[in-house]
Amino acid sequence: MNDRLQAAMRPVVNESGIEIKPLYGAADVEASGGFGFVGEPGAYPFVRGIHPTMYRHRPYTMRQYTGFGNPADTNKRFKYLIANGQTGLNVAFDLPTQCGLDSDDPLAYGEVGRVGMAVDTLRDFETAFDGVDLDAITVSLTVNGAAPQLIAMYLAMAEKRGYDVAQLRGTAQNDILKEFIGRGTWIYPVEPSVRLVGDTIEYCAHHAPKYSPVSVCGYHIRESGANPAQEMAYAFCIAKAYADEAMRRGLDIDAFAGRLSFNFNVFGSLFEQVAKFRAGRGLWAKIVKEQYGSQKPSSAWLRMIAGGGGGGLTFEQPEVNIVRGAYYALIAALSGAQTMALCCYDEAYTIPTEYAQRISLRTMQLLIEEMGLADTVDPLGGAWYVETLTNQMRSKMEAIMAEVDAAGGIKQLVAEGAIQAKVSAQAYQTQRAIESGEFRKVGVNCYRVEQTEELEVQMHPYNEADTRRQVEALERVRGERDAARVRTTLAAVRAAAQAEQNVMPAVVEAVKAYASVGEITQELVAVYGRYREPVRF
Repeated sequence: MNDRLQAAMRPVVNESGIEIKPLYGAADVEASGGFGFVGEPGAYPFVRGIHPTMYRHRPYTMRQYTGFGNPADTNKRFKYLIANGQTGLNVAFDLPTQCGLDSDDPLAYGEVGRVGMAVDTLRDFETAFDGVDLDAITVSLTVNGAAPQLIAMYLAMAEKRGYDVAQLRGTAQNDILKEFIGRGTWIYPVEPSVRLVGDTIEYCAHHAPKYSPVSVCGYHIRESGANPAQEMAYAFCIAKAYADEAMRRGLDIDAFAGRLSFNFNVFGSLFEQVAKFRAGRGLWAKIVKEQYGSQKPSSAWLRMIAGGGGGGLTFEQPEVNIVRGAYYALIAALSGAQTMALCCYDEAYTIPTEYAQRISLRTMQLLIEEMGLADTVDPLGGAWYVETLTNQMRSKMEAIMAEVDAAGGIKQLVAEGAIQAKVSAQAYQTQRAIESGEFRKVGVNCYRVEQTEELEVQMHPYNEADTRRQVEALERVRGERDAARVRTTLAAVRAAAQAEQNVMPAVVEAVKAYASVGEITQELVAVYGRYREPVRF
């Protein structure tokens, strides 16, 4: 047997653990579960898409993750992206803001405005969104631990500008369970953190019913080491935990499920990624309809943002990341994502430049205008390989979710650190596989080039002047605001938390009084305490 034939006969296993055959036929689809779960676009179980005509009616929303330094500079970048055709904003906040710290907090030193926009008070939101039409551009707030404050600021800013909050559309990430698993910008312990997510769902259901208060993020779980099937399964377990919290308060599933959204990652095998999204749409619809008894078809939609995981990019040969990004965008379009948030080629190094963001934006536009990705629905549907893999991915996801439930549920496993430990161990094994060459990564362990010239990547250096300006702006607000009103509203936040009431009405009043993110956090910490990460061996 020659070497080429031997290579063809070696087993190929995708990241989710499914062995890939050299050839697929109709019998493989039947053996994996058949075509019975596929359905039609716009109809239950929505495997082929949540709308009958998908992009023929309206192309995917194009967002890019952006925000840096101070609100004024971020506002300029927002307007640049909108002028170049971006149809949604995905806002990045600096680490102090994400962790509920004000810019003048000693713990914020060196991080103000470094990886996102610094926000202390409602004044910063007023500056950042000045001149942005909130009816024409939907805004996604990428924040979790401090999400109640920033959701309140966004709604208060919109109301102050004359928008009807009941008609306002937008999204907050606000997925704290995945923060415990993946990113680490938690503040409070698990139970009160989930309760705060419930507060935002309940508040928006009554006051801002078109706003999406939660975007469940398998994305970051995947970046932290989960495989594609785990990414979806853990995200659905988390979404169920939030749904259970909302229903415990008396909300009907159809009062809020239609505003839950999801944020998923795209890197790896094209067909595995497409299959995971098709399988995920069907599985989530089944969960909402069969487990929760939803009566509205739209409640069972998997409303998702996808388009490129920074974890798939490489420091080596950064220009190759432009090609990777194009394939990530292709996957998202083939998968039927409602919103695409494509990473930029320089994200392995720095905050994206305007040039890099324009390339990513043009990539998303090319798929619609030149490549025909908006012409037909689910173009890979019906392919024997894709339908087989879709069935197999759904079975994998269901098995993972059953394991989580049998072990005590996602909240318990996160509180114990079990999911974190599992995902971290897998990340370590993946890195070892890359280093050994077992897992091939172009430019990293194969097709390498010696770097003999300086890389053409424009860095985004930290600017101490931004910190000074931000702190000075915060001091001005503190000097101008009604101090007595601030004290009263902050006391109301603490009282609501102590009484285990929904804190959002009090938080909204506090931000309207120009109480700061850090001040509101301190009131909640006084009641809930702070999370301490468990150590597992």
